[in-house]
Amino acid sequence: MDELLTAHQLQKYWQRQETLSTWTDSGYNSSIATDDREDTKHGSNVSNISPPRGILKRQERKPWVMNAFAMTAPGHLAPGLWRHPDQELQTLDHWVRLAQKLDDAKFHGIFFADVLGIYDVYQGNGPALKAGAQVPELDVSLLVSAMAHATKNLSFGITASTSYEHPYQLARRYATLDHITNGRVGWNIVTSYLESAAKSYGLDQSNQHDDRYEVADEFLEVVYKLLEGSWEDDAVEANKKTGVYTNPDRVHHINHAGKHFKCRGPSIVHPSPQRTPFLLQAGASKAGKNFAAGHAEAMFLPGMIPEKTRDIVDSTRALLAGKGRSPDSVKFIAGIFIVVDETDEKAQAKFQDLFQYADLEGTAALFGGWSGTDLSQFSDDEDFSFKGPPGIQSMISAWTTTVPGLEDVKWTKKHVLQQLAISGAHPRAIGSAKTVADIMENWIEKANVDGFNISYATTPHTFDDIIKYLWPELKARGVLQQEYAGTSMRENYLQDGEGPRAREGHPALRHRNLRG
Repeated sequence: MDELLTAHQLQKYWQRQETLSTWTDSGYNSSIATDDREDTKHGSNVSNISPPRGILKRQERKPWVMNAFAMTAPGHLAPGLWRHPDQELQTLDHWVRLAQKLDDAKFHGIFFADVLGIYDVYQGNGPALKAGAQVPELDVSLLVSAMAHATKNLSFGITASTSYEHPYQLARRYATLDHITNGRVGWNIVTSYLESAAKSYGLDQSNQHDDRYEVADEFLEVVYKLLEGSWEDDAVEANKKTGVYTNPDRVHHINHAGKHFKCRGPSIVHPSPQRTPFLLQAGASKAGKNFAAGHAEAMFLPGMIPEKTRDIVDSTRALLAGKGRSPDSVKFIAGIFIVVDETDEKAQAKFQDLFQYADLEGTAALFGGWSGTDLSQFSDDEDFSFKGPPGIQSMISAWTTTVPGLEDVKWTKKHVLQQLAISGAHPRAIGSAKTVADIMENWIEKANVDGFNISYATTPHTFDDIIKYLWPELKARGVLQQEYAGTSMRENYLQDGEGPRAREGHPALRHRNLRG
């Protein structure tokens, strides 16, 4: 633990900043430089982000979007924490109880990440399997019906890939989920990057990065045609007197024949409350941002530095106009890892306790999958500050330019993994409710984001602490929703009062009411 940035170091930095820096309405005055690797699933730049001093000037604004970020696996971003006494066994009852807690606390949703293969870049699949690093993992789409039945308003973001199934099959699944949740379902669109997944689906290797997005574009076109165009709103009559359940004149073939997919249609499922599920996406590469500007309604953002994340937000907003969409048509959501308690000292002690259970071999397995780099090829005492993969050097640059006490350390494998452990590639917000809330406000203002994906160390304990300690502080600052804006995921996230269907300018609307 001697190489890990300690709670004491961080507290000393906060105290030093009281005399060395100023806080203004425009933000914390400091110089931050960083770099990042394009198109990481969870982001590459990792650092602890120091909070601003004082309270931000508040303006009229919509409530922050607040998600729990989860995975139906023993270790999501925190391999090894399944051994902690606070971690419950992840049974169906566990997930239902967690959903109920989040629903009662008025979280907007719970977002489930997903992978389709085992992380095996680092020394094969052994380290991931031993550590429970995102394996074994259940199919969350089969669990959501139970969670939705036990809740009233909480939404469910479910990850699915455009690379390994047909759009007809996926459209049916999400339309069914939209029906049984009464419109509380979203689709996190991924193109899948793990070579282990490609090989498990019978391919020699996965498609090239930009090619995957080309496939995804056509995949979405087919889904839109099925869900928006193949059934008219009044197709289902269910008329017992006439004996007509569905009027065949109001159901249409889509007759899609493209480069990657053929589909005659129509959809086998009648229109659901949202028709097209609420669409989420996380790629930050050039191709990923272009795809998000074309399709996404919410975008999950990589990056550990607000100013760098702001670059992604601004560049994506600029692309929206070229797609015929409003610059406000996408919600931008940053990742964050939170440990909160009554005081900074208690929270920092809690983090040190959690860290004892971190499995660095499992963390190396995750990093290998995210970056494509097998850290076992490097010696234990090698300093990555001066050589090694560019992705690692970019992360180190981010850490050393923003985190106190890391300017002169030796960046060995162990040290890199310690900074990734538990929180993954999310910023760490550790402290009292006021300290954590200040960090979050800094992100909202500097990165121009709309809310947060909150990752955890243990479930449900991480979220119990957030609800107990942090929620009252955020309520006092007026940034939490008091009531849900509507009944659907789209209404509750966009908060614009325009109902559950896709918004003006979205490409889904171009495929309404097909006839053929």
